Amino acid sequence: MRFVCIIEARMRSSRLPGKVLKPILGKPMLELMVERLRLARTVDEVVLATTDKVDDQPLADLGQRLNLPVFRGSEDDVLLRVLEAARAHRADVIVEVTGDCPLMDPGLIDKVVGDFRIGGADFVSNVRGYTTPRGTDVRVFRTDDLAEINRVSSDPADHEHVSLHFWEHPEKYRLRNVPTEFPPAVADLRLTVDTVEDLELIAKIFAGLYPKNPAFNLSDILEFLAAHPEISTMNQHVKQKAVR
Repeated sequence: MRFVCIIEARMRSSRLPGKVLKPILGKPMLELMVERLRLARTVDEVVLATTDKVDDQPLADLGQRLNLPVFRGSEDDVLLRVLEAARAHRADVIVEVTGDCPLMDPGLIDKVVGDFRIGGADFVSNVRGYTTPRGTDVRVFRTDDLAEINRVSSDPADHEHVSLHFWEHPEKYRLRNVPTEFPPAVADLRLTVDTVEDLELIAKIFAGLYPKNPAFNLSDILEFLAAHPEISTMNQHVKQKAVR
């Protein structure tokens, strides 16, 4: 099976427009994320799935500079965009991530993909009951199953939130959540970027860890935050938008 990691990203954002290209240590946030994703050993290719809107041309330009394959498709039908990107890049299995999560841990990706490879599940993740911080989300599922959802579902939420249909229909799909060795409290941490406060927190983590070790992992992040508790509280008031 061919595993392709597909990044969903666009410039439009209601709370922080252009967030995926905001600079951290002199690099666009998305570039730092791509660096980390490319360290995952279980992924055959990393692909950027953005929209065909002119506003997202800067993302296509970044992809070209990074030698990162870019697929451009529907802005509103994100499910269709990801499905078409998967087909264009011959993905048997999709590893779904979003472009506002620059602290993705390649080792965690390998753990979730490795669990999927064992078999016996249609959807494997670490988010059906978070076992790691928000912003380290990994979702793995077959391209053929996503194509089926595209055929049978006209629910706008399914087409906006690519893998929502899987975990809302456990009667149809075999779901498995991957446990980790981290304490349950880490699930309360917020390492995704929706607001200025989120971005400032992420920037401080990169500033503290990246210069010494660009391949720092989630354990390193948690140790850093434990040593600097004032950083982890910077965005504790930010509420995640509800899916429905």
